[in-house]
Parts: sequence; C-alpha cells; structure tokens
Amino acid sequence: MNKSQLIDKLSARFEGNRKQAAHALESVLDTITREVAKGEKVAITGFGSFERKVRKAGTARNPSTGEKIRTKKKNVPKFTPGQDLKNVV
Repeated sequence: MNKSQLIDKLSARFEGNRKQAAHALESVLDTITREVAKGEKVAITGFGSFERKVRKAGTARNPSTGEKIRTKKKNVPKFTPGQDLKNVV
C-alpha cells in the first residue's frame, strides 16, 4: 500500500473527505519526521516507536567493483514495532 492508497482508506473514516484524510496523515508524518530528526523518540503505544540511531563508520563493499570503501558515521531512522502490531502480523 502506498501513501495515496492509505489516504483513500483513511478518507472512509473521514466520511469520504479525502482532503481531511490527506491533511491528517501529512500532519502525523511531518510531526514524527521533525521529532526524530531532532533526536527525540516518538512512541505510539501498541503500534511502535520511531527514533534516530547512529550508524558507526566502517567498511563496505562496492557491489559493482567489489572494492572495499570506507563509510562515514551517520544518523539513520529506526522503527521498532510495538506488541499489538506484532500480535496482528
């Protein structure tokens, strides 16, 4: 399911108002993105948590050439599913 399809599903809960559903989804995603970018953990009980993790510097392999390359330390997003989500899946 892509973002547009998710908005369609949400619009059913907003009495068919796709604009309200799109605004609600955009607001939630924007808030989560901004907070995680600041280093905050966003936990939605039962669903899961979003947080920023540091990926250490190291070595990787170029898939085209097989050559080893050095990677820099960088921040990456991480999602950990909650128990309710795990139980459903």
